[in-house]
Amino acid sequence: MLTKLDLAKDWLPRYTGMSIDDFGDYVLLTNFKNYLTQFANQFGCDIQGENRPMQAATNPAGLSMVNFHIGSANAATIMDLLIARQPKGVLFLGKCGGLKQSTEIGHFILPIAAIRGEGTSDDYLPRRVPALPSFKLHKFVSERLVDQNLEYRTGVVYSTNRRLWEHDEDFKEELREMTAIAIDMETATLFVVGHKNQIARGALLLVSDLPMVPEGVKTAQSDALVTRDHSDLHLQLGIDSLSQIGEKGETIKHFQY
Repeated sequence: MLTKLDLAKDWLPRYTGMSIDDFGDYVLLTNFKNYLTQFANQFGCDIQGENRPMQAATNPAGLSMVNFHIGSANAATIMDLLIARQPKGVLFLGKCGGLKQSTEIGHFILPIAAIRGEGTSDDYLPRRVPALPSFKLHKFVSERLVDQNLEYRTGVVYSTNRRLWEHDEDFKEELREMTAIAIDMETATLFVVGHKNQIARGALLLVSDLPMVPEGVKTAQSDALVTRDHSDLHLQLGIDSLSQIGEKGETIKHFQY
């Protein structure tokens, strides 16, 4: 019987089209094709896996990026497959919906935790286990934000598998009661599966919509404006953070269990 590690070593290249040896020590994750395209263009590196479920690229300095596409199931899959490489750190660059009046489109959120409403993480650890990032990784990312005089928010993010919920007033009332700062589909899964697999992980989220009010619900047009105005900075923050953490950051140690 093949072990989980055996399968991951076989499936990571199968899913991404990139060999394990071509993955770097640090990995950026995204679910947006344009982020990976910009990454590849910036560093002149090739995108692997164009005909695979996920696409990946590694720059000359050894920083990798994977587009795992949308949803908690895909988030769990990539965090499982990365045990084949055991990266030193993984940072998710995703978008989220702001749930508070103080949160504006274009704000960055560095979540201190995620509420596990997506269900996928239940297959990995009991629900009483919190979904948390790796503190030292987030500490370093926050320092990069401060270095650039960028304002950002911290708080708890709610992760859900539901994509069309904006019409559900009962669900929106639950979100208000939970006092979450934002909502997305992947963060809780990434945190829990990363914890399960002993991979240091974090998330830097870009507020792309304000779904609690009718005029703030995301559309193709509004999302295109967010991408135009804010995605370059979002991506560059991720690149700078993981490019420098190996040199300037503290060692991230894992609790063995």
